[in-house]
Amino acid sequence: MPPSRLCFAGTPEFAASHLSCLIEDGQEIVGVYTQPDRPAGRGKRLQASPVKLLAEQHGLSVFQPPSLRNEEAQQQFRSLKPDLLIVVAYGLILPQEILDIPVFGCINVHASLLPRWRGAAPIERAILAGDEVTGVTIMQMDAGLDTGPMLYKSNVEITALDDRETLTAKLALAGREALLATLRDFEKLSASAEEQDGSLSTYAAKLEKHEALLDWSASAEQLDRVVRAGVGRFPAFTFIGKQRIRIIKAEVHITDRKMPPGTIIQTDTNGSLVACGENTLLIQSVQLPGKNPCSIKDLLNANSTLLASGNRFGNSESE
Repeated sequence: MPPSRLCFAGTPEFAASHLSCLIEDGQEIVGVYTQPDRPAGRGKRLQASPVKLLAEQHGLSVFQPPSLRNEEAQQQFRSLKPDLLIVVAYGLILPQEILDIPVFGCINVHASLLPRWRGAAPIERAILAGDEVTGVTIMQMDAGLDTGPMLYKSNVEITALDDRETLTAKLALAGREALLATLRDFEKLSASAEEQDGSLSTYAAKLEKHEALLDWSASAEQLDRVVRAGVGRFPAFTFIGKQRIRIIKAEVHITDRKMPPGTIIQTDTNGSLVACGENTLLIQSVQLPGKNPCSIKDLLNANSTLLASGNRFGNSESE
């Protein structure tokens, strides 16, 4: 008998997309776990996660323990008598006591082709590394960090135009399809699960804000990846004069022009062309402090001198 009584654990929109596909497929979901409501916005009002909002819309039981390591939370989970726990970007560690409760264990939808990019930020790290292909892996969970046997894989292409948000959307679609395919053929896939080769693993550490600072001595290709990886979370930034400026959209231009890295070669309605350690970066959209993102064309209308030819971007306010 395949698993029927499902529990789901997830928090962000990526996870909610997977919960949605289970609901649409008519799966029996006996409980939904998500992180506690968090303060958000300028008013720091408590905000429910996308998974909680979706679960409540469909009348599902929602549980938000701050930890699953205590006996009370474990007993609550045990009382649901789950056949299988599906975990998608939950954000809390599952101790062995939780992993042992479901009849068929716990599976995780991970946004990389394991064992590459184990850890918290596989999407961003794949972009930063210049990977041309990533994907989704459905794995049987164990006590390690994304180390369990793999049940199902689905490849996703990374194009030169993909940023964190567009790639996340592509991976969510692939993950939904992979999850349903895994549930349909769960017993066969479990029996043929593939162990990971730990020697091939890479670690996808959570991005830090300082990694979004553009180092103009790097190649335009590298800087373009920083811009694309930061969209929607840690936008790439730089300084011009004493002003910090976010770079929202850019593209690589191949050129043999040699100027000091960070120098603005020219600015017109198409964007600002900036010298890098190798090639140039055409900045197309920016965000000034306290302002909304805008195109270079719109910025020129408001401030024609900020990005004038010969001005130079730097790594600190003093440059």
